[in-house]
Amino acid sequence: MNIRQHPFTKTHYENFKREHDEVIVFFETNTFQSDSAEEEASLRATYFKQLAFDRLLAAYTAGEEIYSLIPLLEDLITKHELRQAKLAEYQRTPDISPLAINDWLDEYEECVQIIGFCILLHRTDLLKRFVELIDRAGYAGDDTLYEDLLVKLLPDRHDVDQWFHETYSPLILAIYAESKGEASEYLKNYCAQWYAAFQQAPWHDSHLQGENGNYVGYWAIEAGAIAYLYGIDDSQIDHMVYPKDLVEYARSHAPSA
Repeated sequence: MNIRQHPFTKTHYENFKREHDEVIVFFETNTFQSDSAEEEASLRATYFKQLAFDRLLAAYTAGEEIYSLIPLLEDLITKHELRQAKLAEYQRTPDISPLAINDWLDEYEECVQIIGFCILLHRTDLLKRFVELIDRAGYAGDDTLYEDLLVKLLPDRHDVDQWFHETYSPLILAIYAESKGEASEYLKNYCAQWYAAFQQAPWHDSHLQGENGNYVGYWAIEAGAIAYLYGIDDSQIDHMVYPKDLVEYARSHAPSA
């Protein structure tokens, strides 16, 4: 196992997996504090959705084989579907999104990270399931990056020239750059400013908590997905947040047209 991002360590990963398993056992017989069964179910689904996302990120950061991420991604998509269903019951809003991608930068990032994993692991079936949750909430056709991540794999997407968060401007510009060199430079710039853009995210600076903390990796998965989809040269990008070997996996396992 070759750790992909420091300061993550083998001990850190072992601690994470132990606590992950312990909390699952704990909540088999314990409940979340709530005022109703619907609220408890929503809180539970939200917690386990996040746990599944952390499990996927931790496995990638720790250096697990790329193919071993696929069942973790499948579990994450299932957890998102459950979370949406329970949140819809609690809020009495049938098509509520599991992520408020227009309001919260970190939730938008989680959305495009998951989309990126689906793309780079070649699981269009999971991509369709996840995107359905977001589209049903009314987000289809509202954001350029969201649509440009989907348009090459899913039919009948939207051509839109607006986006929710300025943070993603360099990545969007990389798609529409006039030259290959310019596209690579925009991609590089995006990776360079990525971490600083998420100062308000709950995971920001979690690596400072030590080996018993909540750090599971900082990854601009969406940047890798854009490089793969649009043939952007990433040979000169060595930033720690860029998932280069995941992109290499996508390229080497690309399905025939």
